[in-house]
Amino acid sequence: MQPTLLILAAGMASRYGSMKQTEGFGPNDETIMEYSLYDAIRAGYGKAVFVIRREFADDFKKIIEPKFKDKIAIEYVFQEMNSFINGFKVPKERQKPWGTAHAVLCGKEVINEPFAVINADDFYGKDAFEKSRKFLAEECDENTYAIIGYDLLKTLSQNGTVNRGVCKVDNSGNLTSITERLNIALKDGKIVCDDDKEPKELPLTMSASMNFWCFHPSVFPFSEKMFHKFLQENINKPKAEFFIPIVADQFIREGGTIRVITTSAPWFGVTYKGDAPEVRKSLNELVKKGEYPESLWSRMKI
Repeated sequence: MQPTLLILAAGMASRYGSMKQTEGFGPNDETIMEYSLYDAIRAGYGKAVFVIRREFADDFKKIIEPKFKDKIAIEYVFQEMNSFINGFKVPKERQKPWGTAHAVLCGKEVINEPFAVINADDFYGKDAFEKSRKFLAEECDENTYAIIGYDLLKTLSQNGTVNRGVCKVDNSGNLTSITERLNIALKDGKIVCDDDKEPKELPLTMSASMNFWCFHPSVFPFSEKMFHKFLQENINKPKAEFFIPIVADQFIREGGTIRVITTSAPWFGVTYKGDAPEVRKSLNELVKKGEYPESLWSRMKI
């Protein structure tokens, strides 16, 4: 069975200032997620599931379906405030859905096979998709998940702070813990975090999660149980978010294994408007090297 790719595209893009998931960055206005889909299709993924906001559905379908409908199976699920809240009342102060782990949970009804999770607005590279496809086909089970690990230093932005899942890895290459750190930046040659956690300074060699995960469908009931506990503790905190690292860390604590798969692929993404020119430059360089065709879909045959 071919694995599925779950693409998180429901973010409000508040810091970027527009619907960045549908903005063109490639030579022919390809979006970043088109490159992810291209890499996923040639790596052997069989289905793409998009987690989106219901009000964005028409815009997404106009972009996605003409290019991909004959190349990969496509489904859409909606991340909404009342999804999986199990009778809790959403406070009026709540302005957006419950975070990335909640977004993954929204794929529960349409995913029954091992699957990968990515962000719509991050570029992950061919190598990452090939390695994830191999893991999902050969190793993934209800007790063994994986994460694609990137060098934290290479994922920072020159245009503002970023949030990252910071990874600790044992000698066997397995994740021992992952902590969501906020407001990370490079200052005076040091990686520093401006949040309520310690340490404030992180090692320059630290591995980071860029939200490229490999899961077995068993993650759905596990996450749903955790989400209900999260709501009990955070229902009245309008900015609290249920992040994937929260689920991953608990999975490890309960005896599960999460392999850290390192990749040689470059990572880049758009958090701020100022990141866009560098992303365009990076994509053009990859095209010039022959890693992608200038017109992304003109040469792909399924």
